[in-house]
Amino acid sequence: MVLFLLISLLPSIGLGYLVNWTVSRVLERQAVDHTLQLITKVNQTLDSDMENLQNMTYLIGFDDRVRQFMTDGAANEQESYRLKQYLQRYTTLYPEIAGLLVAGADGQYVSNELYARDPGRSLTEEDWYARAEENEGLFTILGQPSGRNLTSHVSYQDNEVVTVARAVVDTDTERTIGVVLIDLKLWTISKAARDVKLGRTGYLTVVDREGGRIYAPDAPYIDRIPSEWFADGSTGAITRKVDGRELQLIYGDSSFTGWRTVGVFLTRESLFEVGQIHFYVICFLFVVCMLGLTAALRLSSSISEPIRLLQDDMRRTESGDLTVRHTSVRQDEIGMLGRSFNRMLVELRRLIQLNERKERQKREAELRSLQDNIKPHFLYNTLDTIHWMARKKGADEVSEMVESLSKLFRIGLSKGGDIIPLADELEHIRSYVLIQQTRYQGRLNVEIETDERAGDYFVLKLLLQPLVENAIYHGIKARRGPGNITIKLRAEQDALLLQVADDGAGMKPERLEELKRKLANPLEAIERQASESQKSGRSYGMLNVQSRLRLAFGEHYGIEIASKESEGTVVSVRHPLLHEPPAFATGNEEEERS
Repeated sequence: MVLFLLISLLPSIGLGYLVNWTVSRVLERQAVDHTLQLITKVNQTLDSDMENLQNMTYLIGFDDRVRQFMTDGAANEQESYRLKQYLQRYTTLYPEIAGLLVAGADGQYVSNELYARDPGRSLTEEDWYARAEENEGLFTILGQPSGRNLTSHVSYQDNEVVTVARAVVDTDTERTIGVVLIDLKLWTISKAARDVKLGRTGYLTVVDREGGRIYAPDAPYIDRIPSEWFADGSTGAITRKVDGRELQLIYGDSSFTGWRTVGVFLTRESLFEVGQIHFYVICFLFVVCMLGLTAALRLSSSISEPIRLLQDDMRRTESGDLTVRHTSVRQDEIGMLGRSFNRMLVELRRLIQLNERKERQKREAELRSLQDNIKPHFLYNTLDTIHWMARKKGADEVSEMVESLSKLFRIGLSKGGDIIPLADELEHIRSYVLIQQTRYQGRLNVEIETDERAGDYFVLKLLLQPLVENAIYHGIKARRGPGNITIKLRAEQDALLLQVADDGAGMKPERLEELKRKLANPLEAIERQASESQKSGRSYGMLNVQSRLRLAFGEHYGIEIASKESEGTVVSVRHPLLHEPPAFATGNEEEERS
């Protein structure tokens, strides 16, 4: 369950965190980009207004009557009146102008709205006149006026207008002959910025190069924005803490006016939308966690409960109750395990019953073997007595026959062991051959060729006799005239090779293939013959040798056969090199001798 929760919840939490982080970055970038676009629009509007004022100062400054007034003054009241009417046209066309004034170098001035507070004080001594004169005919934005000797009939306050000016220079003498001054109503600037809302309480403000306020709404978050807060770039965003509130400032400079338009809003308000997204993501994660927890509980229960039931059945089986059956009807892997468990119990009971039956048969066979072993002991002891009696009577052939038969029985018993020296096996086969040669009287010739090294090894008991018997009864006996059997023994690097070859009748190809199939599965072939009551049938002795070799030494060793019809048969035996009998082949019975 924990693993399932980790796999399902950790990616969800990671995805939620990534979504939050990405959305926060995207929204912040979009907020900055959107605010900068608004600031750009405001700056463009302000630049357009200032360009109109600049054009207006150029037109007024180049007018001949204005230049004549600046140089010589008004000749009479009528000329002064006409000049006022000229200036009135501009204020009529541009109602955002609060006042328009033309001042000459001698201190005389003419205006439609503005007049001097102190007539005895020359306007050429004013700060705005000096700053305009310093710029040598360039358009100058002075900002909001402060402490000047001018007022208007409407009584505009200093913070309600913005002043611009341009000095008029005589092209011949390059001397300032006067200044054109225009007061612009502040609402012209505010109309571009006051309707812009940033968040719920954010706003736009316009400041000059030194940080002085040009426009700000009522009750701003900060009265004055220091110019040192801003970087050298024309646009950007900064965050500052003012009076315990964290403010985000997004700014853009005007290349024409030099003013800076700044968007001011609370950082927590800028993150309001992000907070909403965070809330939805957290709700989503909570739902996913609940669903994941429920799914994990149900999944773990659906897996662990059937396993627990199967475990209980196994514990009952461990206690010895083989009648237990798993009753689950599930079609998944647990159900398959349960059905396999039931099949295993059925097979286990069958094997136990089979093993009990085999053990019973084994004990019966051992009892019969003990009883049968008494007969060979008694028989070859009796034959030995007959042998000596025949020799005393001068019956040498009978004596030799009886002696061979006695050796045959004695070596066949071999103290109960299954592995005997190769020399004993050769003595056993010689005794058997002698008996068969006596029986067939000149029809059987047997030749034994042995490697001088082969006598040092041990072999499986009764290895050659069944093969020689097959050669006699199915090879030599079936041909006309005498037959030959050759027995060869040769020790190689990794095996002992024994070969029995005859020149008898041989086998037909189909019979040879059948015998090879039987030799490939000798135990199965023996069981089939036993079930069909053919234990003494053809090839039983060869199959017996093959099965004993395979059981004792493995599939790498055994019999190979080759035969041609009317030419003979060659049976080759591959036997391991044994310098001493293995532990499993040691007999427990002592040979009895008279």
